[in-house]
This record gives sequence, structure tokens and C-alpha cells, in this order.
Amino acid sequence: MNQIIVMPYPGRGHINPMLNLCHSLSSKLNQPNRTTIFTVILTEEWLELIKQDPDHNTDNDNGNVRFVTIPNVLPSELNRGQNMSSMFEFLMAVKTKMQQPFEDVLDDLIEFVPVKLIIADATMTWPFYVANNRNIPVAAYSPMSAMMFSVLHHVDLIESHNQLYADVSERGSEPIDYIPGISSLTIADVPMLLHEGIGQKLKGVVNDTVDVAKKADYVLLSTIYELESKVIDALRARLQIPVYTSGPNIPYSRTKPHSSPNEPLYLTWLDSKPSTSVLYVSLGSYLSVSGDEIDEIAYGLVQSGANFLWVARGETSRLKELCAEKGMVVEWCDQLKVLSHCSIGGFWTHCGWNSVKESLFSGVPMLTFPIIIDQPLNSKAIVEDWKIGLNMKKEVGAFKRDEIAKVVRRFMDSESVERIEMMERSKGVQKVCRESVVESGSVTKDLDEFLRAMATNESK
Repeated sequence: MNQIIVMPYPGRGHINPMLNLCHSLSSKLNQPNRTTIFTVILTEEWLELIKQDPDHNTDNDNGNVRFVTIPNVLPSELNRGQNMSSMFEFLMAVKTKMQQPFEDVLDDLIEFVPVKLIIADATMTWPFYVANNRNIPVAAYSPMSAMMFSVLHHVDLIESHNQLYADVSERGSEPIDYIPGISSLTIADVPMLLHEGIGQKLKGVVNDTVDVAKKADYVLLSTIYELESKVIDALRARLQIPVYTSGPNIPYSRTKPHSSPNEPLYLTWLDSKPSTSVLYVSLGSYLSVSGDEIDEIAYGLVQSGANFLWVARGETSRLKELCAEKGMVVEWCDQLKVLSHCSIGGFWTHCGWNSVKESLFSGVPMLTFPIIIDQPLNSKAIVEDWKIGLNMKKEVGAFKRDEIAKVVRRFMDSESVERIEMMERSKGVQKVCRESVVESGSVTKDLDEFLRAMATNESK
């Protein structure tokens, strides 16, 4: 028996895909008379949150995935991220307060079961220093797109063109057309980590991310080769270590339709709607939209005349009154089941990478509303590269209900050529995604190659 240590960044958008990766690797590694345990290290608060998630069984080692904890980095992690100041505080806490507890736990774990590999989130540096100091092979896992990973690893190029930490209000439309494998971006498209102000404040975070690839033995990208082939090829040429795609890292088996006598009300409501007629709306819970914007969205959705299902955490009571009978507002839903429902015809999304992957896998066009970090890049890929969506922010100009309603009607118009073509391209992307995870698919081949490389390294 041996073990792989898994260290995610303490955030749901990082933990969930890494857990799905663990289950994928475990299904490949574990055979009769040979067991590999995946030991996932979470902060205490995040373990409690994951216990409440029906997608993850933390009460036993089902699938050979187990959990251990380290102390929370802040007194209450749930208060982080409501504004830029608290986000910065949390990033600094992750950077400065987690290493020693991680080392203490790691030393205890090594004493009982040999560690063959550490898989750590690529947004943190200290796990890679720890692994290097103990001569343990380490893989950098990026839960974001290959394009995001590439942009952060080409800050030297951006700086050489005098476009690093630029003022977006004045220079946002300037093109960035020199990053290998990426079709032309603008300064406004790149993450705000590289913009004037917040970018300069978080300069160390970007530098740390670049350093990770110098200390890792492998890179795992949570993407599909066919979606970002040029970017991945360019990264493989630039980096001095193997780069593998790990796939969507979502529980895609749940996309298979099935009914249950205890089906949630929102699924029953979806059952009553015509095929592809419902707009699903979820704008995330992390540095989300303002109260005024929420009101304009609500009135705009109602005014559009479209059916919609809206996940609005903490806002449901008030929004239910505003949205009348056309829309259903809920506190939570099983997003992947919703996106794979036949009545869903579009997804208004903040463009978090996990949400994007679930939409791609479900063949649903997107109405993009990027807010922070990698979301503008993801929106650019959806609208310009894959051509399966519209950017709400760019389409409306002034963010008012009349303009919102107009864009929603256009996006959901089942008879328009634009809509028909978006649906066709979305189904094409869905086919690519699903084919990537079958036995002969690109993701399966990459994960098999990664495990072979790991075994070769282990035997040296």
C-alpha cells in the first residue's frame, strides 16, 4: 500500500474538481493486491462543508479517498471573498499560514504509509517547496483553463510589451496577440491579477504561480485537449516538464437522465417546460453582483418573457416576489442535473471554469457575465473561440432592465439563425467533451500516460 497526498486550495471551485480527479485516478490505479490511497488535506471548515455535499462521501474511504484536516487559515473562511480587501487577506493567509500545518500532517502520514506523489493546487507555492525538500515527486494541478495557466506563465512577454499592470479604463481595448497558442486578447480580457492596482498589490501571487512550474515534476490541466489544443501545445513547448490534460473533472455520470419519486421541485418545474425553452441563471457566490444589478437582472428577466430558473443564494425571498410566474428562484440546485435537463436552452453564467465545463459537457450555450480572475478569459473563449455564447456585459452597455431583456430575448429566440447555429456548435462541443473521456479518448490517454510516467519515476 502507498498513498498520494492531495492539497487543494481552500475554495469550492478548487476542491471539487480535485476530488473528482482523485476518483478518476483511483479507479485506474487500484487493482487487486495493489492499493493506492488518496489522502486529501482540507482545512477544518472545508471538511465540514464537503460533508454536507452529497457528491462527496467523507465518512469512509470509498474509492480509496480519505480526508485529514489542518486548522482554518482565518477565523471564519466563509466570510472571505465578499470584497477585494477580504480576498487579498484570504490569499495572504493561504500563502503564510498553511505551510507549517501541512508539513506537520505530511510528516505524520509518511510515518505510516509511503508517499509516492503529492498533487497540489498550482495557485500555491509552498507545497512544491515542501515536496522538493523531501524528495517527493509533485504534480501541479490547475483547476482553471489552459489559457489562464498560459497567460500567467507569459507575464514576461506581457511585461516586455509594456502591457503588464496597465490601466484598463484607458488601455483595455489594446490587443495582446503575441502569446503562443492564444488568439488575440485585449488587456481587458486578461485576469485582473495583471491589471493596474489590484494586480500590483497581488504581484507576489502571480510570481509564485510562475515559479510553481519550475518546481513541479508534472502539470495537470483541468481541461480537454481538443478545446484548447493550440494553447496546450504551446505550453508543452515552453515548459520543461510533462503537461497532461486531466479532463473536465466534473461528476459527468450524473448527466444521464433519470427520474425519482422524490425529485426536487425545481426538476419537476423543468419537466413542465418545453425543450430548450428555459434560461438557467447562476452568477456564483464569490465577489458576485451588486444589489442594484440583481434588481435590474430580475426585472430584465421578467420583461424578456423567457422561462428561467435562477439560483440566487441569500436573495430568494425577495426575488421570488419580483420574478412572478415566469421564473423559479431557488437557493441551491444540482447544477449538472439542471444543465443536462432537456428544457434548458441557455446558461447565464459568471464563467467560473467549473460551471463552463459543466455547460460544455451538457451542450448548453452561454450568456456570459464575467466578474473576476479567469472569468473574462473564459468568456472570451466561449464567445470568440468556440462561438457558443454572447457576452451580456458587452451586449448591454448600460446595465438596465430594458437592455437585459432585449439580449435575453435574442439569446433565447429559438427561430433565429444565430441561436440555431449556437445550439449546433454547442452540441458539437458536447460531443468532443464526451468522446474525450471514453476509453480511447484524449483525456483517458493523457491520464494513462501520466500514471505511466509517475510509475517510471517511482521505480528509479
